[in-house]
Amino acid sequence: MRLRALLETDALGLRLLGGEDELDRTVRGVMTTDLRDPSRYLSGGELVLTGLAWRREPEDSERFVRILAAAGVAGLAAGEAEMASTPDDLVLACARHRMPLFSVDEDVSFASITEHVVRQVSGERAGDLAAVVDRHRRLMTAGPAGGGPEVVLDLLGSDLDLRAWVLSPSGRPIAGSSLAGAGPALPAAVSATLAGEHLAASRTGRRGPHRITTAGATYSLFPIRSSGRDLRETVLSDWLLAVEADAGDWPEERLDLLHGVTQLIAVERDRREAARTVRRRLAQEVLELVQTGAAPAEIAARLRVAAPVLLPGLGTAPHWQIVVARVEWEGGDIPGGPVAQALLEEVLVDPGAIGPDPSDRIAVAHTGDEAVALVPLPSVPPAPSVPSVSAGPADAEDAAAVTGLHADALLAAVREPLSRGLADDGRLTLGVSAAVHSAEGLRGALEEARHARRVAAARPGRVCAAGHQELASHVLLLPFVPDDVRRAFTARLLDPLRDYDRRHRAELIPTLEAFLDCDGSWTRCATRLHLHVNTLRYRVGRIEQLTGRDLSRLEDKLDFFLALRMS
Repeated sequence: MRLRALLETDALGLRLLGGEDELDRTVRGVMTTDLRDPSRYLSGGELVLTGLAWRREPEDSERFVRILAAAGVAGLAAGEAEMASTPDDLVLACARHRMPLFSVDEDVSFASITEHVVRQVSGERAGDLAAVVDRHRRLMTAGPAGGGPEVVLDLLGSDLDLRAWVLSPSGRPIAGSSLAGAGPALPAAVSATLAGEHLAASRTGRRGPHRITTAGATYSLFPIRSSGRDLRETVLSDWLLAVEADAGDWPEERLDLLHGVTQLIAVERDRREAARTVRRRLAQEVLELVQTGAAPAEIAARLRVAAPVLLPGLGTAPHWQIVVARVEWEGGDIPGGPVAQALLEEVLVDPGAIGPDPSDRIAVAHTGDEAVALVPLPSVPPAPSVPSVSAGPADAEDAAAVTGLHADALLAAVREPLSRGLADDGRLTLGVSAAVHSAEGLRGALEEARHARRVAAARPGRVCAAGHQELASHVLLLPFVPDDVRRAFTARLLDPLRDYDRRHRAELIPTLEAFLDCDGSWTRCATRLHLHVNTLRYRVGRIEQLTGRDLSRLEDKLDFFLALRMS
């Protein structure tokens, strides 16, 4: 389609400000951005929609338009929602670079223009393939009854013979083809691998689709991106479209069609994001009450309002749990709170821990670089053999009926892909409280979760978590011992043993670890190490001789235990 056709479509609310001689340019796509330099996302022929957030001073207009012209952009449309009129410096810059410039009426959304361009471009380039996009658009815009992204995936399967899935940044399946002939569901390990490769490729700034071969199949990964912000703010919350095919062999028309499909799926993602507004507000209100020391009765009243939203059809939650997350970027130029909020909402979508429809029961607020989740725990039959059961400070009868979140279990399936998205300049740390049975316990649970997160932050790794169980253990203290003190303490006790092991291969360190683990029992330790008791006694005697310690004394045993944990 041509720019002239867009201008002549009254419903789009476009007004020409300059570039009348260039209206016969062909439009091949549309991009919404407020990045100061969007060049890496441009391939030429786009209509660029912008809210002008990149403009901080008049000189910025020349630089921005020069980038668009160099990329072969078809035209620029500026929204007037934030400014009364389009700045003169932008008009002049577009004239210098022969860039057609439009203003967009404040009553017209960028999403409406995007959908119109996608439909028209797909229709002109893909011929009968446009029916796929158009049918999907009608179904998706009909609301939840339209079927969401599953509809377009079914159409891709039936009309184009493509198996496709929409995945979250952690690899969680959001939608997949439901056709009988679509084949088995995407294995969890493959989903996690695809998500990790997508995040790693996105952090390098490479344009999609990204191709990867895994488990004997080739997949093409199409980003479903949020435009207009730093990549680090969105890479850990954006969805991706995974297609079982090698897009490197596709004609341009089919690539354009799939890019159009990702824009339509982005509409559904934005819809789901908006649906979380109420839950986020409820969490924010409860968090503010808890932090300001409000009366338990006031907090309890707010929880009664929140319960029907967070536990639809299940009544009041008998227990609550708090999870705190923090995302930090090197340089500190990106606010971590919204990123942590999106990540916590993603991590907490755990059907086994929260219920049959967990996406409707996640309430996360954020302040600064920290996000706080208020997690309702409905009563379930006791399951003492499940490792994720965590007893809170309630009485034993209540605790036995509560299935809580476990820190390690929350991150087990998402650690690898999220680590790749955080790359080498970001870090996620997470802390989990015990379950509490009343409003009186929420303030303590919040502090408990924050303490646990600080324990996690003292550990190495890009993605770390700690639970309330660790706050009653030596592990709470060890991370906060200064590094120089740790090194001196462990060196004094363990270096003589390490040196001896290197020279004589005597395995004194493994022997010490086993001896302490067996609570000083000679028989059990000898059995574990497959040694004669006399050999074990010789080794322990050598340890005592080299270190000047006595392993029959509790104090010396404790020192060795801590040294091994800190080494």
